[in-house]
Amino acid sequence: MKRHFYFWEKIKEYNVRVLNERELRAGAGILFFFAIIASISACTLWNLFIIKLFIITFLIDFIIRVIINPKYAPSLTLWRLFISNQKPEYVGAPQKRFARSIGLILSIIMFWGVVVNSTIWTINIVICFICLLFLFFESSFGICIGCHIYNLFNKEKAKLCPWWVCEITKKEAIQKTNRIQILILILTIWWLFAIASTKAIQSNKTIQPCSIQNTDNNQETWYTKTCLFNK
Repeated sequence: MKRHFYFWEKIKEYNVRVLNERELRAGAGILFFFAIIASISACTLWNLFIIKLFIITFLIDFIIRVIINPKYAPSLTLWRLFISNQKPEYVGAPQKRFARSIGLILSIIMFWGVVVNSTIWTINIVICFICLLFLFFESSFGICIGCHIYNLFNKEKAKLCPWWVCEITKKEAIQKTNRIQILILILTIWWLFAIASTKAIQSNKTIQPCSIQNTDNNQETWYTKTCLFNK
């Protein structure tokens, strides 16, 4: 059983148990992609089926990650098929397990509220936003928010962080940002808001109110929307 029930790998080059950061980031990206689809479906179609299916999958994935072994998690297995030829990037496992435990707790709360009770409470929306934020930062920037929280509650700080972010290093020239770059960024954001506040790119088409049809099926309410665009 010990061959299967463990959370980390032991590599002789490192004095801490490790995981493959490439797989973790890819797995976060996959979950983020499907979480966005499920959230859009729930908000626009008023249909909880897809988001319920995602929450169940999310919960099973994190139970396997935290309790059994991350290498058996479906999201990580799926991405391992694509990156198995890439050189692994090792990251410390203790802080990652702590971060995944946070995800497991949040998924249990979502499961109880959305799947069991078929309701969307304010706390469910907040948790959904937090999960999306965690997944986005890890998949896009390689920033593990849960790992930073781990450092706040543990005397022994995280070791072997992705891209050596735990180590205090001097920025190289290519990493520095000058005033011109900041100015261009601010002007771009201002330009987007300026364009959005004008009628320059607004469509000349109007949307008629959606007709909503309610049917009661197996004690659940399903909504069918039909929206028409007219000039």
